[in-house]
Amino acid sequence: MSRVCKITGKKPLVGNNVSHAHNKNKRRQLPNLQNKRIFVSELNRFVRIRISTRALKTINRKGLLTYLA
Repeated sequence: MSRVCKITGKKPLVGNNVSHAHNKNKRRQLPNLQNKRIFVSELNRFVRIRISTRALKTINRKGLLTYLA
């Protein structure tokens, strides 16, 4: 399963772990994705979606369809 938010498009970032000796190792910074069941009142049903916590916070404030529009 890909680690991409279906709403915001957030995906893993690539960077380096840098030690005190300045050795560099590649690392991935993964987005905080959650599998959620969101009730859409306009459709009168639940929708399963994998979204980031930032998108979840915005959906709680504005609603899913207004956020997508």
